[in-house]
Amino acid sequence: MMRFGLGWVRFSYRRLHQKSAAVTLGDRRLEISTGKLARFADGCSVVKLGETSVMVTAVSKTKPSVSHFMPLVVDYRQKAAAAGRIPTNYLRRELGTTDTEILTSRLIDRSIRPLFPAGYFYETQVLCNILAADGVNDPDVLAINGASAALALSDIPWNGPIGAVRVGLSGGEFIVNPTRSEMNGSSLNLVVVGAASSHVVMLEAAAENVLQQDFCHAVKLGVKHTQQIIQTIQQMAKEMKVTKRTPAKLFTASADVLEYTRQLASDRIYAVFTDFTHDKISRDEAINKVRLETEEHVREKFPHCEAFDVLEAFSSVSKDIFRNVVLNEYRRCDGRDLTALRNISCEVDVFKPLHGSALFQRGQTQVLCTVTFDSMESSVKADLITTALSGIKDKNFMLHYEFPPYATNEIGKIGGMNRRQLGHGALAEKALRPVIPTDFPFTIRVTSEVLESNGSSSMASVCGGSLALMDSGVPISSAVAGVAIGLISKSSPENSSEITDYRLLTDILGIEDYNGDMDFKMAGTSKGITALQADVKIPGLPLKIVMESIQQATVAKKEILGIMNKTIVKARSSRKENGPVIENIKVPLSRRARFIGPGGYNLRKLQAQTGVTISQVDEETFSLFAPTPSAMNEAQEFMREICKDDQEEQLEFGAVYTATITEIRDIGVMVKLYPNMSAVLLHNSQLDHKRIKHPSALGLEVGQQIQVKYFGRDPTDGRMRLSRKVLQSPAATVVKTLSDRHSISIGASHEHITDS
Repeated sequence: MMRFGLGWVRFSYRRLHQKSAAVTLGDRRLEISTGKLARFADGCSVVKLGETSVMVTAVSKTKPSVSHFMPLVVDYRQKAAAAGRIPTNYLRRELGTTDTEILTSRLIDRSIRPLFPAGYFYETQVLCNILAADGVNDPDVLAINGASAALALSDIPWNGPIGAVRVGLSGGEFIVNPTRSEMNGSSLNLVVVGAASSHVVMLEAAAENVLQQDFCHAVKLGVKHTQQIIQTIQQMAKEMKVTKRTPAKLFTASADVLEYTRQLASDRIYAVFTDFTHDKISRDEAINKVRLETEEHVREKFPHCEAFDVLEAFSSVSKDIFRNVVLNEYRRCDGRDLTALRNISCEVDVFKPLHGSALFQRGQTQVLCTVTFDSMESSVKADLITTALSGIKDKNFMLHYEFPPYATNEIGKIGGMNRRQLGHGALAEKALRPVIPTDFPFTIRVTSEVLESNGSSSMASVCGGSLALMDSGVPISSAVAGVAIGLISKSSPENSSEITDYRLLTDILGIEDYNGDMDFKMAGTSKGITALQADVKIPGLPLKIVMESIQQATVAKKEILGIMNKTIVKARSSRKENGPVIENIKVPLSRRARFIGPGGYNLRKLQAQTGVTISQVDEETFSLFAPTPSAMNEAQEFMREICKDDQEEQLEFGAVYTATITEIRDIGVMVKLYPNMSAVLLHNSQLDHKRIKHPSALGLEVGQQIQVKYFGRDPTDGRMRLSRKVLQSPAATVVKTLSDRHSISIGASHEHITDS
């Protein structure tokens, strides 16, 4: 009863406190409201831009989780009803999740996760529900703002709010929260998520070779507009007098255990991190050996200490030492300078039968990329709901990223696609898409398989993918390279969001990503930026650090491109000999029925036997895609046999032939001039000068032979034109048979006939 009573009190309180506010971004009005819908949730907000509305709810348990990490789940779902459609699956329900939903969920997760307080291990769920979509404004950025408002206006501990805007660049002008039509002509698609004090929490961008100075200006513009959203949500929280829970801090080692662990292990951990002869495996083994021995001594001294507290104490000491070596000694665990790249090697044409292949090695990160061509019909077709909500219908370039467990010396599940792999592949695809020619006649699939991983495998996929595309002969406009920048920072004891000292690291290792504060991935050509993704693990970055990261990544990117150019500078002038072939063939209208076959039988048989894909271009032209030249030759021979008709070529215009009736119909009779010919219709109007309603009026029967005059093929639809009635009036003409070619004189007339 008490729980029910408390729930009722909270519900009635929320009902009486409906709030709404609006913020103007450029010439667009963003509306935020709360307190009307889903009032049992800890927090709920509705964000509206134009006629697109997104509702976001946030619920967090009050009992701690058994997980020793932040158990946050973000779920973004595209609702068919919001788009005015009904799902096309057999149940007519929303089933499963699409790639767009997964990628948007990751976008929201990366935006809100850094602002949860350290040690907050309570199950939290953020659900984003599209209420209405107008087809003009994309709902993804609205969902980020909705999550910010739902968390900030709830009692869930969270160091927000944040604000999110999309920035486009069209005709030299920057556009904040552009419409879908404005984005079609934009060379930049940048999502900026900012926190208070003009800090950056998350960046996600796809660009068409945007210059560095333009990109930096777009980031600054985006951050400026996020502050308006943040101030609006802060004002709403102040007016609603929001108070946050004070949860117990969980899974933290006691000061005594922490200090004893530091005394035991500090020197040995420091020795491992300053021994530059270690690689990933040997370093991990050395640290693990120190950990096991340290834990044994700690348990002897503190027998009642929880196992996780012992492990947490060692992890804390190890992380502090690793970060201090970088901050105080300007040294990295592999001996590199802070801005130095790992050793890079490149190889192309690794496997001759493939359309394109490349092996890219950077330190202990190794990626094999392959390129495969297929017909345009193989392009990715978006589902109806995604098309209605995002405007994307299909794409003929895709990059698929695979991360098998052996890449990190582990055992795990093979197959399937987890969210991380999908996100890494989408980022690499964004980086390469701008250099792909728009008029390329094939669908292109790049696969990136990570064979070894010690950090920055997604950016290695960009480099390897670029090399493989050039090896395959795709005339990309420029080579593309990617690099990851890391951050080790020191914050003020009084204010954790104030950074007092920091070091930026070029081309980070896996351990530097794990112990660091940022994973800043940037890709582009020698001229500009094509993709960027910044994941921040602290509550926000000052703009100064973001600008320095872009500059440091630009320098590293040009150095990587110089190394890649030593292997292959530009795309091959021609595709490989065993590559796919496309040919257009013209099929005369007179041959089309025979070419296609009954119900498309001949086309299906051709595709099954040769692997060739056929699509119709216009009335007479068909496009043939063959995976190999030999398959194309086989298909062409198959078609020659299908369309072969020597007897029809012997027919003479104006000659009279003996035809056999094969079928009686209400509108005429079906006749053949020779046995292997397809039956054609001789219409009632061409049977006799008299008007008849049925061929039986003339005593015609199946199997009967009649004489008809041949007037060639109709130029518009290819049908054979025959007439019997023109032979009913006396005039001289020629009667021919295909068997003996004899001729005699009979009556004929040159009057106009209708098509039959």
